[in-house]
Amino acid sequence: MRRVTTTILLSLLSFCVLANGINDNETKKEKKKDEEVKQGQLYMAPLPVLASNPAFGFIYGFAASGGMFLGDPSTTKMSSALVTATYSTKKQLMFTIKSNAYSANNEWFFQGDWRLFYSSQPTYGLGTGPQSDILVTEDGGFKLGDYKDGVHEGELMEFDLVRFHQTALKQIKPNVYLGLGYHLDMYSNINDQLLDLESDPQVITNHYAYSQIHGFDHEGYTTSGVSLNAVYDSRDNLANPYTGRFLNAQFRYMPTWLGSDQTASTLWLEYRDYFSLSKKNPRNVLAIWTYGNFHTSGNLPYMALPSLGWDQMGRSGRAFPQGRFRGNDIFYSEIEWRIPVPIIERNKDLLGAVIFANCTSVSSHDLNVQLFDHLKAAVGVGARVMINKKSRTNFALDYGWGSDGAGAFYLSLNEYF
Repeated sequence: MRRVTTTILLSLLSFCVLANGINDNETKKEKKKDEEVKQGQLYMAPLPVLASNPAFGFIYGFAASGGMFLGDPSTTKMSSALVTATYSTKKQLMFTIKSNAYSANNEWFFQGDWRLFYSSQPTYGLGTGPQSDILVTEDGGFKLGDYKDGVHEGELMEFDLVRFHQTALKQIKPNVYLGLGYHLDMYSNINDQLLDLESDPQVITNHYAYSQIHGFDHEGYTTSGVSLNAVYDSRDNLANPYTGRFLNAQFRYMPTWLGSDQTASTLWLEYRDYFSLSKKNPRNVLAIWTYGNFHTSGNLPYMALPSLGWDQMGRSGRAFPQGRFRGNDIFYSEIEWRIPVPIIERNKDLLGAVIFANCTSVSSHDLNVQLFDHLKAAVGVGARVMINKKSRTNFALDYGWGSDGAGAFYLSLNEYF
């Protein structure tokens, strides 16, 4: 009896150990299965928006970041999109859809930037450095060129904007794409709030003077054109890369016969690179971003000039208001160290931090100011919370300190670049 009891106890113990092993295996299999990504499945991270931005004030509304594989995940990069609908304390109603999508097997790459703004924004004249005062000439004309005291406070402008930018690029070899695009920007109902043509002397703003000098209607204007695009993209994830490189070149031609008020052209050159600093944790990344946007011919309206914070995702220039620096050409560079903070053993990828620095230079033909005559720099820190591991969607909170006492908090989804 004792022998039988011992055998039964040993058998039960063996069964429990085996069962526990099976359960562990099943748990591991379920976890592994749960972490697998699938074609056609939307990995979405919707969030209410409660944010602060120096150009828009306090913002509230809705934002959603989505990721999806449009083809086999083993041969197709994840597509990503960011959708926002917001209203601000400065009475700005804004809708945006910004997308980067790859078709099956990465055969096609689509980039979209669609916006509908009933908005306002302070502008600060042209170029980096102390922006120009307005000079009124004896014949009643205007000249930009005093360049002494500058514009210390923004000249607030209300405006409506309809933007439709869409490109389609075909893969010609692995990671290399060529394609065409169409770009429409319609600025209307411009209310230059500091402008006063009835006073004596008149109060003239940079926007009004520039528009008069270059023959644009100061109450509204349009740019409409086509582009030739070349892209190299080896990033492992568009929303939050750990490795890879991104190169983007775009020549945009905006003729009057396509609807532009005046014919003009621009050239965009962009470079991003991502270096993993740890084999154990690929989230430890050094990220580099630089771009140049160059006004190559013709005349552009004031608000369509190359400007800080008006890139596709609106992410350049942390610490400065959107549009703080504007001119004929802009050069921008940023470096960011993305640091994992593995304090939670069960989810080591949950938390992270960043340290960043950026630099901006803007030229102005009217002021005879060249690129790199003046530089504006900023530094900052931030925290990250990964709210969707499959798409690597991060919730980001940053603060930046900039030249001339600039500084601001930023809330966003995904990494800044």
